[in-house]
Amino acid sequence: MSTTDIRPRHIPADGAQPTPPPADPRETMAVLPSFLQRRLTVFTGKPLEGQAPMGWTPTFHLLSAVAAIATGVAVSALGWALGGWYLMLLLAGWAVTLHGMRNLRMMIYHQCSHRNMYRRRKLDTVIGRATSSLLIIQNFERYSREHVSDHHAAHHMTLRDPTVQAFLVSLGLSPTMTARQMWRRLLGKLLSPRFHFAFAVSRVRSFWSKSSRAEKVTAVLLYGVAVGGTVVTGTWAAFLAVWVVPLLPLFQVSNTLRLCVKHTFPVAGTEVRRGRDYFASLTNAIFMGEPTPSRSLRPLRRTLAWTRWTLRMLFVHAPARYLVLTGDTVVHDYHHRYPSSREWHDYLFARQRDIAAGHKGWPEYREVWGLAPAITCVFDSLATADADEYDVKRLHAVSKRELFAAFDD
Repeated sequence: MSTTDIRPRHIPADGAQPTPPPADPRETMAVLPSFLQRRLTVFTGKPLEGQAPMGWTPTFHLLSAVAAIATGVAVSALGWALGGWYLMLLLAGWAVTLHGMRNLRMMIYHQCSHRNMYRRRKLDTVIGRATSSLLIIQNFERYSREHVSDHHAAHHMTLRDPTVQAFLVSLGLSPTMTARQMWRRLLGKLLSPRFHFAFAVSRVRSFWSKSSRAEKVTAVLLYGVAVGGTVVTGTWAAFLAVWVVPLLPLFQVSNTLRLCVKHTFPVAGTEVRRGRDYFASLTNAIFMGEPTPSRSLRPLRRTLAWTRWTLRMLFVHAPARYLVLTGDTVVHDYHHRYPSSREWHDYLFARQRDIAAGHKGWPEYREVWGLAPAITCVFDSLATADADEYDVKRLHAVSKRELFAAFDD
């Protein structure tokens, strides 16, 4: 299989043979019952070799995102209405609502911006505008233009790239910091009310600035009716709890964590900044999970190892996959190789088919397992990047993009 695992390996200094590459985590899961394998493929983001595709379509992804939002809102509303211990349903409702919102943003809206959702320009534009109006994110036309011209073209991972601007401006990270310092800065931002307020304000401004009349009218109608109705009926607190919590702070936490794994920075001194080898080196697949315990363990240790594995899969990797790396974000590397692929809706297997076919003309795919290791990988790359190239003071000289727009992912 033609992939590169960039997890660290131990290379002895005495000339001895280095330790062999770690086992592919997904293939180790083949020991589990067959009825779990399709679920594990969706969970991890990686199919087993030879596994049959899911048969997903663009409409499936669109309806699934909308259904998740509707279901999450219904569960949250029920918990709020019943009160008492039923308020715990808010946690489940928020998770499902956020999952739907992030899939709508990261998969549907994204593909519409490439005119690749249904490959019908007017229809994709309508869906894109409706999404930006509902989620209050950067207006569709502007996002589509900047995303394609500054993120996918020659300016990818330069100061003109919105992703780089978000790192330098919104998060305040720079090559002068260590990865540990970046982690502290990131966690501080995620817990900061000031950061979330600034993020929310930037979303409104980047949505409203130069948005189409249709987007403005749609947003005013949606939120005007919702806010007006809740004020008249005295249910404004329910509106805040059921809708605004996942829309603002939770969405923004997911957005920020996702931003921190999108792309690595080029190493300082990299001379060749073009070609497939260079652009492929800036994006990794981010899979969720870890290898299953070894069969060679003694019974008690094997039981403990499986217990630990199960708990980590459920409480570490599952939330990261469901709430942060939703939809096709786990295989974002495939998208950057084939941004207009007609197979985008079958993303997990499209990437696997490309690997099986020899990824013609492209270097090997790279992968990282786990959200935290993926963030550390990106932070390490920024720490070794060219400090002069990524000096935030140079931003105004190379980009006319307003800094408030840098919050958008």
